[in-house]
Amino acid sequence: MVVDAPSGSDWMLQLFWLFILALPVASVAWTVTHEEVFREPREYCERRSRESKSLLVRKFFYLFTCEYCFSHYVTFFFLFLTGYKLLLDDWRGYILSAFAVVAVANLYISSFARLRQEVKSEGLDAKTKEKVLERVKKGEELPAAPTPWRESPKR
Repeated sequence: MVVDAPSGSDWMLQLFWLFILALPVASVAWTVTHEEVFREPREYCERRSRESKSLLVRKFFYLFTCEYCFSHYVTFFFLFLTGYKLLLDDWRGYILSAFAVVAVANLYISSFARLRQEVKSEGLDAKTKEKVLERVKKGEELPAAPTPWRESPKR
């Protein structure tokens, strides 16, 4: 069963498509610009974006290192693939959908980055607590906890 993109008259279905279509855009943009599987090509692009003499070449290679920039091109691919238009059934619908999908995809990317950072931070906190617990079990003396120090304003 093939499902066509919704028409401009069915705005609820269009919003549903917007939030669903942004998921693969965010996924592809994040994977290419952050994950280990694309590390070598990304490092090559980073190097070319810094060292190339031509401004055009530097900007071209930078696109593959920035999730926001890259998400535009991924969005264009998925809009071409699906024919999705937002609110209007002509060329203006493509323009609206491009900006809307990029915006929602980048909300997803930002949320994922924040979640990933929090998980990593919690993991580091847990490792630190484990090391402290091991030292306590061994009977070692623990260093004093740092105290926050603020200089009071001079009047």
